[in-house]
Amino acid sequence: MVDWQGYNGRVSVAKRVAEVMTKDPVVVHLGVMLTEAAKIMRDHSIGDVLVTTNGHLCGVLTDRDIVVRAVAENRDLRRTTVGDVCSADISALEPDADAADAAKLMRARAVRRVPVVDDGEPVGIVSIGDLAIDHDKESLLSDISKAPPNR
Repeated sequence: MVDWQGYNGRVSVAKRVAEVMTKDPVVVHLGVMLTEAAKIMRDHSIGDVLVTTNGHLCGVLTDRDIVVRAVAENRDLRRTTVGDVCSADISALEPDADAADAAKLMRARAVRRVPVVDDGEPVGIVSIGDLAIDHDKESLLSDISKAPPNR
């Protein structure tokens, strides 16, 4: 069993990423227009999409990326592609990685979610909320993560 420093002290995590990740992540191609990606996020009630080229992960686009790197910079949203503003400096995990590795990576990179890839192709995404729901179903973070999205 591997321990990682959690929100309320020591937390034991002995599961694989595949057991806690959200499967079948929403994926968009690098060349998709930003407005289309935003509509996809809205329609799926999500705050991020995985970005691919030739079927392989090459970035992550979050709703915050859209606001900070496009809207706040006065970019023409009809002519800006996902590839223009997505985060390309990403770290991913394999499905067989230990869930504790996901927590350590999130802490080290100061990120809330980590893509999961199998041979470079996205198969899931693991978030802080996924780890919270798995570890302590009664925690505040777990409750927030399980709540339906705001519309």
